[in-house]
Amino acid sequence: MEEIFVNRVAQSALTTLNLEELLHPGERVVYDIKENLFHGLMLREKDFREFVKTHDWAQYDGKNVAIICSADAIVPTWAYMLLASKLQNHAHRYVFGNLEALEQELFHEAIAALDAEEYRDAKVVVKGCGAVPVPTYAYVAIMQKLLPVVSSVMYGEPCSTVPLYKRPKG
Repeated sequence: MEEIFVNRVAQSALTTLNLEELLHPGERVVYDIKENLFHGLMLREKDFREFVKTHDWAQYDGKNVAIICSADAIVPTWAYMLLASKLQNHAHRYVFGNLEALEQELFHEAIAALDAEEYRDAKVVVKGCGAVPVPTYAYVAIMQKLLPVVSSVMYGEPCSTVPLYKRPKG
């Protein structure tokens, strides 16, 4: 007699949520304002304004930009604001901070745009590993988004989950 194997995972009512699929696919780049510094020490307004006026901002079209200054220098706040004004019509998203800050903002944006109602009363498995590293921030943020609507949340893969939350009965 031949044994029949049943794929109980495929037959379950689990909904898998893969956070890495929510992310904007655009390239991540760093704009380091240190390249605009006079003698690596300070920003000269006249020179910087000329650079901003003549720079090819189209190269940032659709990209995600982290704006930093890697030098220990005097950079006035308005300089970052001026960069933002030029990136506004080109970059998908820009932030002041490193690539980690950029990823956090991209996850924040993606989770905020997620319609939690699609998960109403669902048993959700938040996928735990994949090709793209997902920061812990995103896992905490998705819990905040899901807990008011789901019946349960698990972490991992549908075949091997860690239970995290189950809505109380009643």
